[in-house]
Amino acid sequence: MTALPGSAEQARELLEAQGYIAAGRLSTAVFLALSLKRPLFLEGEAGVGKTELARALAAGLGRRLIRLQCHEGLDLAGAAYEWNHARQILAIRLSEGGGRERTEALSEGLYSRDFLIERPLLEALAPCEQGPPVLLVDEIDRADEPFEAYLLEFLADFRMSIPEFGEIEAERPPIVVLTSNRTREVHDALKRRCLYCWVDYPARAAEERILAARVPDLPEALRAKVAAFVQALRAEGLFKAPGVSETLDWAEALMAMGAEDVDAESVSQTLGALLKYQEDLGAVDDSMVERLLAASA
Repeated sequence: MTALPGSAEQARELLEAQGYIAAGRLSTAVFLALSLKRPLFLEGEAGVGKTELARALAAGLGRRLIRLQCHEGLDLAGAAYEWNHARQILAIRLSEGGGRERTEALSEGLYSRDFLIERPLLEALAPCEQGPPVLLVDEIDRADEPFEAYLLEFLADFRMSIPEFGEIEAERPPIVVLTSNRTREVHDALKRRCLYCWVDYPARAAEERILAARVPDLPEALRAKVAAFVQALRAEGLFKAPGVSETLDWAEALMAMGAEDVDAESVSQTLGALLKYQEDLGAVDDSMVERLLAASA
């Protein structure tokens, strides 16, 4: 288990050791969230590295990563806990031949921890040898408002009340990272529980460093041209501008194709690794590619 960073610079170095290049404001937000023991709320476009930050943080600290992927209709059974009813029924049937005493003993333990299925929120409360885990609540904007209200209560004291069992409280609170792609506004009350940081597309120099860290076999000259072209493409007002994950996919696609340069032909052949919507693929025609290549040269 690695000690928590003692400064924003140490937080930046910890993330960079995992191949995650964090801007100054983001590394400061990570440091403050760890120091103040507050959840970190990351908001930004899809593909800019919000989820990856939680992975890098867990790996850098040597902590377990517990991920809760939010979606419409998410409830306690999917996020917190549920009872293993099949196992309970089996235990009841097995006890029926053991007489009244065995049946009474089973009834007392039917709602014990042995019959409890732990989901991510409950898992995050359990003690870990490596230290408190990193709990990633991914894409909270996709969950319904009732779950958001439950999460607000959970983050208040990291305690969970199970009617049939009792209360379970974390000995040491987990490190919590929440992400949102801003498909809807998250309630102010939840944001107030957290430290907030908007994660933007990286600047060109930062994107080159990301490529160097994540696609180390990409030649330096090609790396610069990839970053420059993606930066120019993002300024075109597309339906979905390529994120960092698409930049990495594209760089690997160019390498797989054996491309030695970023030219009109290599772009045309691999554009599907960079753009994921037909509207954008149709908008980026040959003339636009030529113009962007000239602007990014």
